[in-house]
Amino acid sequence: MIDTAKLDAVMSRCPVMPVLVVNDVAQARPMAEALVAGGLSTLEVTLRTPCALEVIEEMSQVPGALVGAGTVLNPSDMDRAVKAGARFIVSPGLTEALAKASVEHDVPFLPGVANAGDIMRGLDLGLSRFKFFPAVTNGGIPALKSLASVFGSNVRFCPTGGITEESAPDWLALPSVACVGGSWVTAGTFDADKVRQRATAAALLKV
Repeated sequence: MIDTAKLDAVMSRCPVMPVLVVNDVAQARPMAEALVAGGLSTLEVTLRTPCALEVIEEMSQVPGALVGAGTVLNPSDMDRAVKAGARFIVSPGLTEALAKASVEHDVPFLPGVANAGDIMRGLDLGLSRFKFFPAVTNGGIPALKSLASVFGSNVRFCPTGGITEESAPDWLALPSVACVGGSWVTAGTFDADKVRQRATAAALLKV
């Protein structure tokens, strides 16, 4: 059975969930420490790099960090991520196999949706929390408003994809949005001070 409360606890921790593409394991801990120090403790490490699982292991050692895996495409990805220490799972899309695997692992699962059909399939599987992805190219705020009006207050979203520091407050103002995913907090060459400063600003955004 899908445990919505566990996923709500993940989505409500911080207004912004940093989406992290980390190519160097050596940066894992200092990056997580900077983000947590700035007030962003929910970290999505995407499985887009060869060292992603090692990064999850390293970041999971940082006090206060809640580390999850993103770009999870199949049950095998999920299994490897959970074994590495991922405490929640984010996928760019929704499949029945992933939904079932999340129940087997008892891990919060945030699947990507792009349209009403995706959301309806998710509801059929017992899901009501979704990643709206890619948010901007799928029609942005007007599109999400339209979808949210159909499915009501029981469905909530984490829009991700193209969201910036400037646009995040507009997304967070939507009643259906619990948090947003964004890569701007760690964009560019890694600098711990800059990351902490950006995280501090992002953590203050109203949910």
